Amino acid sequence: MITRPWPSLLLVLVVLLVLVGSSPAAADELGGGAAGGPRRRRVASVMVPITILKSAVAEGAVCMDGTPPAYHLDPGSGAGKNNWIVNLEGGAWCNNARTCRLTKVSGRGSSDHMEKEIAFTGIMSSSPVANPDFYSWNRVKIRYCDGGSFAGDTYNKDIGVNFRGQRIWKATVRHLLSLGMASANQALLIGCSSGGLAVILHCDDFRAFFPPSQGTTVKCLADAGFYLDAVDVSGGRSLRSYFGDIVAMQGIARNLPPACTTRLDPTSVCDAAPILSQFFCPLTPCT
Repeated sequence: MITRPWPSLLLVLVVLLVLVGSSPAAADELGGGAAGGPRRRRVASVMVPITILKSAVAEGAVCMDGTPPAYHLDPGSGAGKNNWIVNLEGGAWCNNARTCRLTKVSGRGSSDHMEKEIAFTGIMSSSPVANPDFYSWNRVKIRYCDGGSFAGDTYNKDIGVNFRGQRIWKATVRHLLSLGMASANQALLIGCSSGGLAVILHCDDFRAFFPPSQGTTVKCLADAGFYLDAVDVSGGRSLRSYFGDIVAMQGIARNLPPACTTRLDPTSVCDAAPILSQFFCPLTPCT
């Protein structure tokens, strides 16, 4: 008769579970501290629902597929209720018919394909532990669905794609002003990657929404928004060609900072480095 080792296996499993469950790592994962120690406080992400800005369609402010733009807002409280962070979402660009058609049917080109709620973390977090400086501010994320750093303004009938980033930018900011941002004590415009470039391009425009007499402190933070016009490893300037296609395809030139286009061609303006000195509003680049 063959003896089955089930009792022995069960005993081994029980011992392993006890050992794992009593380890500091496992206790921390489950929310407790080391044996007999205090429980470690865990920081939870707040899920913030989407708001579809249907009223913006009347202004021609639409995503690439014609759907309305969108944003997420987690209202401020206490000492931060009159301060605002506006986060311009990033997500690359489209520079030709193929990439723009693909972007159009994604969450980067249509509010129909965006998540219905997203987690606010980092500088957008509502946790005083994770985000002690800004957790109580009004925190807004403007969704990116135009393919051109919120700067284009045209319609390409050949491929059926809207490039209305500039209109999305203006319509959404005006809407936020109507929600209370107009009386902000402090306002910070932030963005990463293509959103970082959008911050650089729109920094002074953002400042202009707040009358000087009001005394609002306005600043901008561009995270990884530098795209330098430098010679690449192949000996060419592929980034210049890439941005040149974006500027031409999306009608961006007319919306670039005038102080820069008077001395630089539109493609060069998308290279952030030479235009930083032109800004009136304080801007902090993080690369």
